[in-house]
Amino acid sequence: MSMCKLSSILGLFCPNLILLISSWPAQQILCTASATAFTFSNKLPPSNKSTSRQHQHSSKATCLSMSSYQGYQEDLYGAIYRKEQEMIQLKKQHQGTSDPLQIAMGYIEESEPKLRLAKALRRVHEQSEDEEEQEGDDEDGGNTLKMRRGCFVADIKRKSLSAPGEKFANFADSGMVAEAMIDMGCDCVFINVDYNAYGGDVSELRSAVRAVRKKSKTAAVVMKDIIVDEIQIALAKDAGADAVLLMASVLGPALPNFLDLCTVIGIEALVEVHTKNEIEAALETVAQNLLVTNYDRVSGQYFDDQAERLAGMFPGSGPIVALACGGVESPGPG
Repeated sequence: MSMCKLSSILGLFCPNLILLISSWPAQQILCTASATAFTFSNKLPPSNKSTSRQHQHSSKATCLSMSSYQGYQEDLYGAIYRKEQEMIQLKKQHQGTSDPLQIAMGYIEESEPKLRLAKALRRVHEQSEDEEEQEGDDEDGGNTLKMRRGCFVADIKRKSLSAPGEKFANFADSGMVAEAMIDMGCDCVFINVDYNAYGGDVSELRSAVRAVRKKSKTAAVVMKDIIVDEIQIALAKDAGADAVLLMASVLGPALPNFLDLCTVIGIEALVEVHTKNEIEAALETVAQNLLVTNYDRVSGQYFDDQAERLAGMFPGSGPIVALACGGVESPGPG
């Protein structure tokens, strides 16, 4: 989908659409507005033992050693199964009541939420300036409605499940890239922490949080992972992330529980959706930040008009923020 095509969708999502453009930094940390960042699937139930048997994953395939995955092209089902096994091992390492992750999951946020992600996506920090300009126009008898510019979001990763075997970039640390993105005017960065799927880890999330905080008071940091267990939300909270990405296709009926935990411990959520049913389920759970894509994770296919067709499901006003992405391949017509 060209930028011209994608920009035509803006009016359908107004006033709360934020255009999401994936940026894959090269070794020189240059930003390119190419290729889609996010992939989605149709309604996918949480993986279980029968699903695992269908894929015939051996014990070697579930090993946490990265070397066991060399040459193995992982699909979404395989990624979910692997992630579940990884979380079983992780929870064994964090069982004590004084463990930071256990404390994070048991923590109840009593102060007013910062909502850094929601504010960044809406570009609230520009609102006061716009209101002042609007007041000036009103005094002069004008009645001009100003349109807020789209939010600039960078998805920082070395590789992707949507492009098996392909390596997008070779940078040393996501924190360094995040700092460069903020210097370029980025409002929000996605830090990928799954090594097998995206080439990142939690240590880079911590590095990115520190880098972004030094550069901006308003930019948000989102932990992007294949979240299948509540302890992953605790990991994001402990690392200082502002929000986590929750995949409706992966979590299925468990999505409300994960959203509730995010609310309780004081971290925002961005819900990834691809189908009409997933949007309805997300809205029923009162999810406020949603991400719609044209890419289907399971089939690996693009549906160029998916976000456009689903735009009418979002209210024209209120707290809902809808982001559209998937298939952004060029900066102009064509």
